[in-house]
Amino acid sequence: MNVNPLRRVPLVAKWPVTPCRSASSKAPRPQKPSSKSPKSAAIKRRQAIPPRQHHQDRPTPQGTQSEPPNAETTAKPGHGIPPRALTFLGISALTISMYCGYLYASYTREVNKAQTLNVPRDVSDRYNTTAATFDADVELSEKAMGLGKKRRDLIRQARGHVLEVSCGTGRNLPFYELGERRGLDADGHAAVLGCRSVTFVDLSPQMVAITKEKFEELYPAFPAVFRACDAGKVELSDLGRSGVKVQEAPVYFDTVVQTMGLCSMPDPVATLRHLGSVTEPASGRILLLEHGRSYYDWLNRILDNLAPAHADRHGCWWNRDIGDIVRESGLEIVEEKRWHLGTTWRYVLRPKQSTEKARS
Repeated sequence: MNVNPLRRVPLVAKWPVTPCRSASSKAPRPQKPSSKSPKSAAIKRRQAIPPRQHHQDRPTPQGTQSEPPNAETTAKPGHGIPPRALTFLGISALTISMYCGYLYASYTREVNKAQTLNVPRDVSDRYNTTAATFDADVELSEKAMGLGKKRRDLIRQARGHVLEVSCGTGRNLPFYELGERRGLDADGHAAVLGCRSVTFVDLSPQMVAITKEKFEELYPAFPAVFRACDAGKVELSDLGRSGVKVQEAPVYFDTVVQTMGLCSMPDPVATLRHLGSVTEPASGRILLLEHGRSYYDWLNRILDNLAPAHADRHGCWWNRDIGDIVRESGLEIVEEKRWHLGTTWRYVLRPKQSTEKARS
């Protein structure tokens, strides 16, 4: 009898196996798709990366010694003076010291010479010998001091019948505005400007001759008067005797001009008083540009020590107190200015007004 053999049945059943993470009840929920773009996520990642440290800021590992910096690459620029500059400064200092020594020696020599001189008060005759070279002698110093501009500003105020005393070699000639015209004065008022006539006076005939030659070259068609005489004795009748044609003889001069003249006059106070007497009382002006004493005592001592030698050579007492001369003359001061440590003086004066005239 055939008996079918029994098949062996496995005792363990084959259940379907699922991963534990998937079968767990704590499995995470599926993430929702992010609304942010990949570009913004990349920017965030870059921002989260810490900045790199510079080589000099990196910490030195323990147990190692940092190498000293290279002296060639870390050396600071030097602040020393270059040798050429030192040489130049040394030569300059030597030159200046030698020049100062020369000036001191010259000053001492001139002072010693001045103490032995017996110079008269009136030295105006020196201009007779220096007239030919006068312009060349004073050209450089006048340019350095800017006196050309100061002459121009002063002479531009001249108007009407003009008298210039101590005219010298005519250094004011280029600045005259000849010929009358209507315009505005410095205060903005309507006025007659320009010069109607001009009279030039100087003690030195040689100086007057040079002035006349220059004037005729600059203004060949304009008549003028040239006289070699004392400014303290000039009269209005000189204008009539000169042959200058005017519509009516002037009673006074409208403007009197004097530049660098009080230093050479024998009696400057008396001369100013006389000039005031020939100036139109109500509207006339006396224009002065002079040189004299300074604000400072140390400079006045130098001027005093060298004054005799300077007067003997150039005919000029450069240490006179121009302010005292003006005040003693009795003229009324309209304007006063000083430059160059007080040694250059500018005055605008007018005749003293009496009380009755001032009230009227």
